[in-house]
Parts: sequence; C-alpha cells; structure tokens
Amino acid sequence: MSGHSKWATTKHKKAVVDAKRSKLFAKLVKNVEVAARTGGGDPAGNPTLFDAIQKAKKSSVPNENIDRAVKRGSGADGGGVDYQTIMYEGYGPGGIAVLVECLTDNRNRAASDVRVAFTRNGGAMADPGSVSYLFSRKGVVTVPAEGLEEDDVLVAVLDAGAEEVNAVGDVYEVVSEATDLVAVRTALQEAGIDYDSAEAQFVPSMQVEVDVEGAEKVIRLIDALEDSDDVQNVYANFDASDEVLEQVG
Repeated sequence: MSGHSKWATTKHKKAVVDAKRSKLFAKLVKNVEVAARTGGGDPAGNPTLFDAIQKAKKSSVPNENIDRAVKRGSGADGGGVDYQTIMYEGYGPGGIAVLVECLTDNRNRAASDVRVAFTRNGGAMADPGSVSYLFSRKGVVTVPAEGLEEDDVLVAVLDAGAEEVNAVGDVYEVVSEATDLVAVRTALQEAGIDYDSAEAQFVPSMQVEVDVEGAEKVIRLIDALEDSDDVQNVYANFDASDEVLEQVG
C-alpha cells in the first residue's frame, strides 16, 4: 500500500482528539446520509450504509448524529441535501498523482476549493483520465493488529476474495476487489475479528518514492484539499518509508 495509506492511518487516529474533529464528524455523517439516500435506511439491507455507520461509530461520532443522518438520507426526516459525487484529478509536487473525491451540493464551490488547494501547494489540476488510470477501485478493510498475527487475518479472509493483507503501522489492511468488500468484512465478523473500517478506496497501482521534503509537500497539499467541506477523500500515489513519515509527523 502507498505511503499515503500509512499517513492516512496515522492521521485518522489523531483526528478524533484534535482540532479537526468536528470537520471529520461532518464528513462521516455526510457519508452516512448519502449511503442511506442511495440504498435505503436499513443497514441490514444496505451494506454501504452499514459500513458508513461502523466507520462513524469507530470515530466516536455520537449515535444521535448518525441516526439523524440516516433519517435525512432515507427521507424519514426532512432537510436532506442532494449531494453529488465528483472526482477531480491533479498532480502534486514532484509529479505525484492525486485523486480528489468530493460529495457536494455545489459543484462550482467544490471545483474552486480544489483548484485553490492545488495551486497554493505546488500542484495543478489535470484533465479527467490524466491520472485516474494509475488507480484501481479496491475494497479495503482496516483491522487493529493488537493481539492478532497477520496469518490469523489472512486465514479468515482468504476464501472471501481477499487479495492481500498488509501490515501498516499497528493495523492490518485487507485488500480485495471492491465487489468482494462485503464478503471480506463478513468473513472477519464470522471469525470474531474486529475491524475499524470497510470501504471502497482508490488504490494506486504504482507508487513514487519521496524523501522527507517531498512527503512534507505532498501531505501539505492533501491537508489543504481535505480542509474543504466538500472533499471526502484524497488518494495519492506517493510512497514514504516509516522513517520518513515519522520525521514528517
């Protein structure tokens, strides 16, 4: 997995206690609302909603916030917003490929925020298709590593369609085809293995190695992009060693 994956995992753990917690909560709640709008408000029959709720709960989003989002999205309560999913592509410092996934009710605002973040942080937006071919849509399940061996996870998910299990810091990331995500998550549950999140992500097929300076520049760009309320996820194909990320941190 990419260096950005390592960075995102580390940052996610800090996010629930730092000053950006309210922004993180808002994005997770938006995910829940959109999942309920798309597939209905019953998590048992809507795997995407189930996983969105699970991720929100793992990040300590209050249950009442989650419940209200489900009601808004499913139409049980008024006030829901019709969000659109928009993907933007660009290049970061050093030619790093960047995909930006937005959920927005205002395309012009989202595009403006993304463009400003790129131009102010050494990057540039690119035409559709310019960098997306460097990424594949995959299912990614994050499992806390404490008390588990990698083989324990691998045995549990092998027959469910998992392609690989990677140790990333103090978690394991189970990668599969996006269509096998629910099967992999279910296999972990049946094996009694807890997980932090299960979602479809864009995983880079190749990475570009960066040093401390390069990592700092790319992460500064990612932070600027994620600072927009319309940006849900940022994917980048940089690779950085644990030592580099530790210095950046």
